[in-house]
Amino acid sequence: MPIRQFQAHRMHAPRDFQAIENHPICIEIGAGKGKHALLFSGQHPDLKLIAIERTREKFLAMQKQHQLEGQSNLTPMHADALPWVVHALFPQQVQQLFILYPNPEPHNPAQRWLNMPFFEFLISRLAVNGTITLASNIPEYIEEAEQQLKQVWHLPYEKQVIASDSARTHFEVKYLERGELCQQLIISKPENYTTRFDDFQPLRGQNTQVTESKDGE
Repeated sequence: MPIRQFQAHRMHAPRDFQAIENHPICIEIGAGKGKHALLFSGQHPDLKLIAIERTREKFLAMQKQHQLEGQSNLTPMHADALPWVVHALFPQQVQQLFILYPNPEPHNPAQRWLNMPFFEFLISRLAVNGTITLASNIPEYIEEAEQQLKQVWHLPYEKQVIASDSARTHFEVKYLERGELCQQLIISKPENYTTRFDDFQPLRGQNTQVTESKDGE
């Protein structure tokens, strides 16, 4: 599937955008009510995680639970992931990126993560040897992502079956209880991998036109 170049310069900053510092960070896109974000930040107190959720109701649920648990290394973020990533993240800043059970976009395949021009920009934000974890309960989604990794992005990955007792997200719990096959791709960024956005710095609030919108579940 041919993929056009992402127009990063046309993204304007999210409402109430606040810049972050250029330190190593982990990101979750489509964090939902924050089950994985809270687990991960609790298990990895040495890592900083920003968990992005666009849907206000889910974000508020995550924020409320975070206030109860109080992990200082977790920042819930209410934003659309695309403009936030463009304006906030620096090249090679992200150690780990999580996209867990995203909307499979059955009627709009071009909006699946690895089919989007934006995916190249995401790769540019990933540190050398950093990883992207993409999980889904839909075999065809994983198979298509594998083909894109081989044919378009040329990135190494490991395909894993998710254990039946895993409980990282509310979706994961539901799917595994149904007996569905849940799988994930652990995508790595090798040394000397280049993108067209490797020198692109955050726009820091430039007010121009948003051209795309996307989040996970």
